[in-house]
Amino acid sequence: MSPLEEVFREVHGRAVAVLTRQLGDLDLAEEAVAEAYATAAATWPERGVPPSPAGWVITTARNRAVDRLRREAVGTAKLAELARLTAEPEVVEVGAVRDDQLRLLFTCCHPALAPEARVALTLRMVGGLTTAEIARGFLVPEPTMAARITRAKHKIARARIPYRVPSEADLPQRLASALAVVHLVGTEAHSPATGDLGVRDDLTADAVRLARLLVELVPGEPECRGLLALLLLTASRRPARVDDAGALVPLDRQDRSRWDRALVAEGQALVRACLRTGRPGPYQVQAAIAAVHADAPTWASTDWSQVVALYDQLPPTPVVLLNRAVAVAELDGPSVGLALVDRLDLDASPVLHAVRAGLLRRLDRVEDARAAYDAALARTRNTAEQADLRRRRAALS
Repeated sequence: MSPLEEVFREVHGRAVAVLTRQLGDLDLAEEAVAEAYATAAATWPERGVPPSPAGWVITTARNRAVDRLRREAVGTAKLAELARLTAEPEVVEVGAVRDDQLRLLFTCCHPALAPEARVALTLRMVGGLTTAEIARGFLVPEPTMAARITRAKHKIARARIPYRVPSEADLPQRLASALAVVHLVGTEAHSPATGDLGVRDDLTADAVRLARLLVELVPGEPECRGLLALLLLTASRRPARVDDAGALVPLDRQDRSRWDRALVAEGQALVRACLRTGRPGPYQVQAAIAAVHADAPTWASTDWSQVVALYDQLPPTPVVLLNRAVAVAELDGPSVGLALVDRLDLDASPVLHAVRAGLLRRLDRVEDARAAYDAALARTRNTAEQADLRRRRAALS
């Protein structure tokens, strides 16, 4: 990514947020910002980046929008809008930009939109990614992703989803939706569902950036800091998660001396800070589990009783219970863990079958372990995961 692209990605969300409020039209705001970017690409390399890139982009985009409205102002409504916009330019204060970013974020993450549409729209509008970048990130054709984003914007218009910060009564549900979007990006980054990469560094960076924005915009909510901590602690394992040959390395076999200690330190500090508020939530608890792993120099020395106790604080979803079973197997033995795994209704999950295979191997049930690896292989579309499963299956014999 060029320096110009980095700057523009950083200011894109702020510019679209402010202009959507000023113009009352998300499409027009996005198109105006795109025109401002084209102007920047043509002028900044020669003239240099202005002292306030965001202010420059907002002003330039606003002028482009005014020009477009002037060309199209054939109706009374548009003439009135043009008169309002061509009046004395609005001075955008820092606090107002923050409020506009919140409006944009909550609009993109509105529960009326499908989850995949929320992710795509948030990455495009708030994160500043191009449609091509988002399509590559989720391994779909660019026209498919473009159509997904367009449908989401049309749904916002048709459903008259308001461009505003949710009321105090609605904020918990709406914030949960925004957190879930960012968490989904982080999950796809760490364990891509498809493709040939074991880790998506680009999506990891995008998830962390969006989580930092949430912490900045909603500083009083510990779940925002909990999510950021979880993403940072997960990202800290990146240097050890893939070996020099590009092969996946499971957590139990990672060289923890290769973990990024700066990310670990920041993540653990966030965990301590948000837990001190006394308002625990799922992301804080998941981050605390990741912090326990980061405290241990090896897999074997992990405080498994603490890990199990933390999992017991989470809603008992099948995925949580599967992860808890892994910890119980380390604490009480593979037969106890296997009994818990076999109770779960997660047959479609390759992770469940891989966990079963590992527990069966430890119980010397080699043929059953081989069959479980085959089941896991049949259920994953990620070639890096498939290669890791084949290596583990081959090691049985």
